Amino acid sequence: MSIFHNTPLMLAVFAIFFAQLIKIPIYGIVEKKFQPSFFLSTGGMPSSHSAAVSALTTAIGFEAGMDSPLFAVSAVFAIIVMFDATGIRFQAGQHALIINELRRDFQHLIREAKDWPEKDSQEKVKELKTLLGHKKSEMVFGAITGILISIIYYNFF
Repeated sequence: MSIFHNTPLMLAVFAIFFAQLIKIPIYGIVEKKFQPSFFLSTGGMPSSHSAAVSALTTAIGFEAGMDSPLFAVSAVFAIIVMFDATGIRFQAGQHALIINELRRDFQHLIREAKDWPEKDSQEKVKELKTLLGHKKSEMVFGAITGILISIIYYNFF
């Protein structure tokens, strides 16, 4: 299939997998615990979103030139994705932290205020996901990861 010969696309997909994979040892070193589920999670160091769009944009720069309209579209797309990853999605995660805390406090208040019989189905409410976005440093390292992946590919392969 010709889609597998689309180098910018393949480098962007590789950058996603690479960034997701290295989150596991980075989290293990920082938090001192092994959590392979980080491979499928959002957020964390480095940003796979930033790695993907920067690898894509860098590869398009190599193939089409930095003066091409395609590079311009990709660069603007990359800026929007990275802004979203560090801005809106990060703030949504911060809101989820506070909502989870309010929910725990409210549940504690209800348990203390009334003598409700325990109901497993109601107590096992899934918490809102708090690791949604990225800190600026995570976005920067994701972007550097993607750029380096494309530069290494175009200069050595």
